[in-house]
Amino acid sequence: MRIAVIADTHLPALIRQLDELGPEPGELLASADLILHAGDVTAPDVLDWCEAFAPVLVARGNNDLFEDARMAERQLLDLEGWRLGMTHELRPESRPIGVLLDDCLGGERVDVLVGGDTHVERLEFREDVLFVNPGSPSLPHHKEYRLGTAAVLDIERDRIRAEVRLLGETDGSPNPGRPIVLDIARDGGRARALA
Repeated sequence: MRIAVIADTHLPALIRQLDELGPEPGELLASADLILHAGDVTAPDVLDWCEAFAPVLVARGNNDLFEDARMAERQLLDLEGWRLGMTHELRPESRPIGVLLDDCLGGERVDVLVGGDTHVERLEFREDVLFVNPGSPSLPHHKEYRLGTAAVLDIERDRIRAEVRLLGETDGSPNPGRPIVLDIARDGGRARALA
């Protein structure tokens, strides 16, 4: 199963959809079976645009001042035997995973923790949890509107390949993101990062 993960779209009134920045966001979403948006959608039309590619689930961001049936304060789901949790704010992300789970997911235990808010991509495996922040596809590193980053999770029963991808370059505005890849395998019930 392939999951596309985005967050912090923050589109201004002049830009109605992510594909107005270039074809790369749509190409990434078209490859997904499910899209997770880790909040700060800000423009409800973005969810309809995303859903043209695949089903969408959203964790409400602090700038999401609208109601939508696809959105909740946090999302919990089980995919291919892995438990995923998603919320918007996880700051500071460097806190111990147990503290993040207690504070942001009400103590729910997960194998994969997805968050947004910082606009900076982050992918790491610590304390037996894969941590994913896709950055922002449209406002990376809080720079002006330009192509940024998104993440892809390829999930199998005993393995997850997680990747932060650069969505391309915007003329005159280089992409400040960095690509990251991490492979996680489960052996005997315990997950570990592969070298």
